[in-house]
Amino acid sequence: MSQRIALVTGAMGGLGTAICQEFAKAGHKVVAAYHPEFDKPDEWTKDMVAAGFKDFIIVAGDIASIDSCAAMVAEAEAKAGGPIDILVNNAGITRDRMFAKLELAQWDAVISTNLTSLFNMTKQVSAKMAERGWGRIINMSSMNGVKGQAGQSNYAAAKAGVIGFTKSLAQELASKGVTVNAVAPGYVGTKMVMAIREDVLKGIVDAIPMKRLCKPEEIGGICAYLASDISAYMTGATLNINGGSYYQ
Repeated sequence: MSQRIALVTGAMGGLGTAICQEFAKAGHKVVAAYHPEFDKPDEWTKDMVAAGFKDFIIVAGDIASIDSCAAMVAEAEAKAGGPIDILVNNAGITRDRMFAKLELAQWDAVISTNLTSLFNMTKQVSAKMAERGWGRIINMSSMNGVKGQAGQSNYAAAKAGVIGFTKSLAQELASKGVTVNAVAPGYVGTKMVMAIREDVLKGIVDAIPMKRLCKPEEIGGICAYLASDISAYMTGATLNINGGSYYQ
């Protein structure tokens, strides 16, 4: 497999870390993008080196700002020594609240970070991928973007939008050698999920047909497949990885 340059947003969260690690195992040069206000790059890099991943390139930026995304991609390409071949739009936030009490600021924050960010980031790389005749764009959706979830009208709307964006852009780039796919995980055993109160977490797991949470590396593995040459005929797809919780 040829070495490609992969840029992962939200790289220092549970899913992002697993995706970076699986890409590195596949032989890719990995650029880990983080938010300077919310992430701890020094601590994360130290942990990655301890785990055997010493070659990650890190860049900072705000995916909700198109100017910040342009600067971040330019820095990533300069540090990596070439253009971005693989983009994973993984970063996201939640601001959960029942709609009756949901505030506009909470709506706007989730839509801008989880959906508008796809425009901001993809705009920086898609045309150049098409010109080169090869590219992989992987967008992180969610099971709740497919089926909906009470208290998450903002989040579910954004993640459903991710799927619509994916299907539409896939059609535009299909003849250019660039694939665009979405991954829709169910509950994943990240630190954030594992911190849920024990009885609540047990209820979540009991409702999953497989009776367990998804492992972060399972999502990372799916992304590594979508980034590979062997996945070249798959585009516009949404991969539902949820232990049988929901099918479409």
